[in-house]
Amino acid sequence: MTESHDLRSQANTRRPGGVAELIAIAAPMVVSHGCEVAMTFTDRMFLAKIGSHLMSASMAGGLSCYVMMTLFMGLIGYTTALVAQYLGAGRKDRAAAAVTQAMIVAVAAYPIILLARPLVIGGIFKLFPVSAAEAGPREVYFNIMIYASIIGLLRHSLCGFFSGIGRTRMVMISTFIAMGVNIGLNYVLIFGKLGFGAMGIRGAAYGTIGGGAAGLILLAAAYLRPSIRREYNVLGALRFDREVMGKLLRFGSPAGFEMFMNFAAFVFMVMAFQSHSLVTSAAVTIMFNWDMVSFVPLLGVQVGVMSLVGRYMGAGDPDTAARAAISGIKVGWAYSAVILVLFAFFPHQLVERFRPDGNSAVFAEAAPLAVFMIRFASIYVLSEAVMVVFAGALRGAGDTMWTMFASITLHWIQVPIVIAMLHYLHMSPKAGWAAMVLLFMSF
Repeated sequence: MTESHDLRSQANTRRPGGVAELIAIAAPMVVSHGCEVAMTFTDRMFLAKIGSHLMSASMAGGLSCYVMMTLFMGLIGYTTALVAQYLGAGRKDRAAAAVTQAMIVAVAAYPIILLARPLVIGGIFKLFPVSAAEAGPREVYFNIMIYASIIGLLRHSLCGFFSGIGRTRMVMISTFIAMGVNIGLNYVLIFGKLGFGAMGIRGAAYGTIGGGAAGLILLAAAYLRPSIRREYNVLGALRFDREVMGKLLRFGSPAGFEMFMNFAAFVFMVMAFQSHSLVTSAAVTIMFNWDMVSFVPLLGVQVGVMSLVGRYMGAGDPDTAARAAISGIKVGWAYSAVILVLFAFFPHQLVERFRPDGNSAVFAEAAPLAVFMIRFASIYVLSEAVMVVFAGALRGAGDTMWTMFASITLHWIQVPIVIAMLHYLHMSPKAGWAAMVLLFMSF
């Protein structure tokens, strides 16, 4: 019996590549990515209660830290497709070898990230100056988070393994635990509960690190349990493998470069808005907090599509791989339709989630702008779902170059236009936001 027939029998009554099979893999990843959103979202919502400037500072500091990791996160992220392809080809020992190579990349990347730290403080932060109220907290949050970047890299490596073999429930559980620890620590440390002194934005950073560490420990324990060790020869794969590393670098590097370039463009656009004024900074931070709710769970669908496409392509069944991609679009549209309704008809209620305690003149001015941004963003959410799913399908099939060029072009065309509109032509934030959204839709 061929590997393709084995995969079909494993699906039981589910149609191979159909919506049901995709949901079985993607649903835990959607929940997992939703938990990741909840962690960041809650951090900023807690900080917003103290002041909108801290909410904006944590977003800028967090994004700046993440952009330093994205080249390696994207590279490591290809582990999911690689593991799925080895599983589909019946080479389980190679799947564990792929995870080891990803961890080697993570460890090697850590000192590089730390050495590049001054590029943010002396480069990006100076290029996009903000008010004194935001500048200090922004740098504090960034400096704490950058030293814990190794946690995220290693955690991403292990997530790739469980996603690739289709056991996404494990990723979901670990992320759920991470979310619980993160939210609990943030509440205690930000506001000073249970005998701790109020730490504000420092507490938000430490809580985020604690949650990530808890998720990593759980994944590592699951990866090293006896059943996984035996089935995938985990201990035997704990070594440098030139062949597997070559594949990871060859196919993962375009994804990593794409992720870095896209996220750098995103950070530049966010900071272009944030450096416009305190009011614009608060409004765009609220908008992008809700944009995470729109976008990040779709990455769970993307992982499911990438896993199925990689598995069926590895088994020599491209027709079923194509069916999995179509199923991904259906699932993505179903989720994005809900977001469209929320953005279009309930933007005021969404913005109110970030109202500070007490009176805030900044929030009072920022709220109408944030409402406009959220409502206007509703027009692109369905297109976003299609783009995310197709990118996952192409990566699962091993085609990373086309997605890289198309995605990078889309993001970097927007950057100079937004900067010019806000800082040189002195146009309104509404005009800058509308231009950014319409440019996205034009692709």
